[in-house]
Amino acid sequence: MPGPTAGSPAPGGKARTLAHTYRRFGEVDAAGTSPLYERVAVALSESDAALRAIGTAPARRRHPRVILAALHDLALAGRAPALAAAHAAADADAAARAAIDTLLRMTDSVVATAARRRTRSDETGRCGVLYPAVAEAARRVGADAVGLIDVGCSAGLNLNVDRVGITYSDGTSLGDPSSPVRLSPSIVGDRPVPALAMPDVVARIGVDLDPFDVTDADDARWLRACLWPDQPERIARLDAEMALAATAPPLLLRGDAVEVLPEAIAAVPADALPVVTTTWALSDFPPESRLRYLHRLHEAAVGRALAWVSVEGVGVAPTVPTFGDRRASGHSVIGLTVFHHSTLHAEALGRCWSRGRLLAWLADR
Repeated sequence: MPGPTAGSPAPGGKARTLAHTYRRFGEVDAAGTSPLYERVAVALSESDAALRAIGTAPARRRHPRVILAALHDLALAGRAPALAAAHAAADADAAARAAIDTLLRMTDSVVATAARRRTRSDETGRCGVLYPAVAEAARRVGADAVGLIDVGCSAGLNLNVDRVGITYSDGTSLGDPSSPVRLSPSIVGDRPVPALAMPDVVARIGVDLDPFDVTDADDARWLRACLWPDQPERIARLDAEMALAATAPPLLLRGDAVEVLPEAIAAVPADALPVVTTTWALSDFPPESRLRYLHRLHEAAVGRALAWVSVEGVGVAPTVPTFGDRRASGHSVIGLTVFHHSTLHAEALGRCWSRGRLLAWLADR
């Protein structure tokens, strides 16, 4: 199917809605963060032909983040050299022209990628929150080894939480000081993060409906494509994280978390503590599925101790206290739920903001 032409009639209502969505993305979401995508998104919003092309994608796959990532993927694959050159030069005007041209020439390819792929945000910045919580879980159970199970793992980068170097703004250091991946979370408040070392990690297991394999060239390219081209620091960090993950690829289990969890937990050696982690994964579950997820964890803990570290929006993780915070308050609650001898103990350890870049540790030792 050829791409839409400039002379074909535009579906007015749909085009106006898309135009508003793309303009708002450029002027609000990308503004001040990505000058390149700010210009590209606004240019797409002003092109009737581009909007018609975007409109041929499935309704839920027309969002700017998806279409821009699909275009970026073509550039990274060498199939859109003009767009790749504009990205490399951080030339916003040239990128806008090349994005429209690529979209109109390669509508089928853009739409196919948008329909097949989900946008990802996989950088391990959240490890600054996970590390102290996992270490605390092991301390409370008295575990000398842990098996990590990341639900909603995407590419499984969180599973390398013990292999990154973390230096908090108060000077506390955790993880591997020689790691090529370095994180610098900021501490909010005057309570330090506990300086507990994580025990040996003897299993790394990812669970996802559509997991990504960092050793697969197409999957790795798509992860890069989901980042914005004029953010070189994020791109360099993701490359370092994927290289680190590739040296010890996790076991990736495809499927619904509620159904796959027993298999994942069984894959952790009997002498290690299974620690299940979720970072903003439960928000994609309907409320009844969140309760089924909790019940499945409780079932799995009948014969062994089990811990769940949750980093979720206020009120999203069942049984985890919320400090009395209101829902949709703009931050997330770091929760620790320990299942032991058929009992459940849930506690809120702290709050975090900006996907783990800011952290307030509030739990008592």
